[in-house]
Amino acid sequence: MGKYQTAYEESIRNPEKFWGEAGNEIVWEKKFTKVLDDSNKPFYRWFPDGVLNTCYNAVDYHVENGRGDQAAIIYDSPMTGTKQKITYREFLSEVSKFAGALKSLGAEKGDRVIIYMPMIPQAAVAMLACARIGVIHSVVFGGFASNELAIRIDDAKPKIIVSASCGVEGKKVIDYKPLLDKAIELSKNKPAHCIIYQREQAKAALVPGRDHDWVELVKKASPAPCVPVKATDPLYILYTSGTTGMPKGVVRDNGGHAVALKWTMKNVYAVKPGDVFWAASDVGWVVGHSYIIYAPLLYGCTTIMYEGKPVGTPDPGAFWRIISEYGVSVLFTAPTAFRAIKKEDPSGDHFKKYDLSKFEALYLAGERLDPDTYHWAKELIKRPVIDHWWQTETGWSIAANCRGIEEFPVKAGSPTKAAPGYQVVIADNEGKPLPKGQEGLVLIKLPLPPGTLPTLWQNDAKYKESYTDPYPGYYFTGDGGYVDEDGYLYIMGRVDDVINVAGHRLSTGAMEEVISKHKDVAECAVIGAADDFKGQLPLGFVVLKAGVNRPADDILKELVQMIRDQIGAVAAFKQAIIVERLPKTRSGKILRGTMRQIADGKDYKAPSTIDDPAVLTEIEGHLKNIGYGKK
Repeated sequence: MGKYQTAYEESIRNPEKFWGEAGNEIVWEKKFTKVLDDSNKPFYRWFPDGVLNTCYNAVDYHVENGRGDQAAIIYDSPMTGTKQKITYREFLSEVSKFAGALKSLGAEKGDRVIIYMPMIPQAAVAMLACARIGVIHSVVFGGFASNELAIRIDDAKPKIIVSASCGVEGKKVIDYKPLLDKAIELSKNKPAHCIIYQREQAKAALVPGRDHDWVELVKKASPAPCVPVKATDPLYILYTSGTTGMPKGVVRDNGGHAVALKWTMKNVYAVKPGDVFWAASDVGWVVGHSYIIYAPLLYGCTTIMYEGKPVGTPDPGAFWRIISEYGVSVLFTAPTAFRAIKKEDPSGDHFKKYDLSKFEALYLAGERLDPDTYHWAKELIKRPVIDHWWQTETGWSIAANCRGIEEFPVKAGSPTKAAPGYQVVIADNEGKPLPKGQEGLVLIKLPLPPGTLPTLWQNDAKYKESYTDPYPGYYFTGDGGYVDEDGYLYIMGRVDDVINVAGHRLSTGAMEEVISKHKDVAECAVIGAADDFKGQLPLGFVVLKAGVNRPADDILKELVQMIRDQIGAVAAFKQAIIVERLPKTRSGKILRGTMRQIADGKDYKAPSTIDDPAVLTEIEGHLKNIGYGKK
């Protein structure tokens, strides 16, 4: 039996032993004597009697153990032309002073603070400062719409909001303060204080009595020591982006979170303390929480905060420059970023300009990695390209190629195997397990491992309704997929991305996989549009690679033939639209559900997380031209 199989089986058979050993890697104020409390199912609690401080483990510990002069954070902003290295010692000083500033405004253990910031080091300082004094932070993506921010203010009821005067998106400066002021005006629960970090690109007007200048407030503050908290106390709340209704406030605890994330750095990402680790994401998303901030710092790595894009800041070589300049060993980003690079620089000319000798592996997650993008990246970088699958709710990977335990051959289209702690089951609609090779619902047997959500913020009922009631004894992922004969997991997309064509259940993910292999296609999306005759019909949206100027009809005929050859006539794929771009969230997820609503002529609401609302108008126009949408 291989190392992975041994570790995996122990994590399922004896989770207390497995995670108890992982828990020894964390410094505890009071060591846990119990690993798992399952007395109140489905609400499981890890290390229930342990006491610790996450900030101590992520910052102070490294200063005390010889990493004080190592860079904790490298900040690189092509948007503003700024580069800065912050050592662990400097970071400790800034975090403890800002924690003191929060305390001076009355923040106490258990209070909430909302952080509404761009990708600047102050966002990391604010997060760790909250963790330092036992305050629960809720990071809201900088520049989020006022109404959406107001909903989160009303749910979290923060005592303080920490923000910046502006963010920078490409060549645009986005003033945050008017958005924040409007959100506070809309919300029922007004924060007592706001702390504003004034950026050079735009200065914000402060409201006397309520608003405080970050720099001035910190000058007057005394450094605050770490406050011990229970392992089960919340570290943060992160709201999932719902298109309608109330967003769900995913809760992350302190103990299980610290244990699991530190464990993943060695076992999933195969990095060493002192390595430079880069998650090219945003602190507003779960990837930013887990792998820009907490995991790299808990493990003693140097983490990169990059305020820029994969292309256009200034060119498609932006990622290669960062990797080369700072000696990055592992890059973790979304497949969308690589599709953007592939579209702008298909032959990889920019890649060839840089020395990437320290670069070891590329990890991709956040959406399905289509095989074409996988093969392109693998051929270009000549290093492992690892797809892994996880969710906001889990906080770390459900399925991964755990290179730090045992590296497996990659299969394009698969995030490899279930990570230790996750007992993944493929089931039918009644929850009965299905044989290998058969597609069904992806469920995870409870308990989930440490680091995953124990519940939703002040809403146990919604937690049960969303995740554990549909299939008792299991966590319902909302995704469909299958496991092959070798135990590799394949995620085919959200369950509602499975379409029903004349009684045949077909995966739009499988169709996207075929279309993405076409030599002229940069990226694509397939949705199921309502059809009076067959129930649903697949409809493709295709973005072409730069420089392709062949007739659209020729490309469409080739795509139809490819689907027919590789999936079959049963797919009834006959129509695709060539578009300039696809509608996406800021984190790069394609808004297939919204596109489907438009195609079906339903009223739709542009999600608050959308990157550019104008794209939906363009899609609406394209659909009308071929007879879809509102009549």
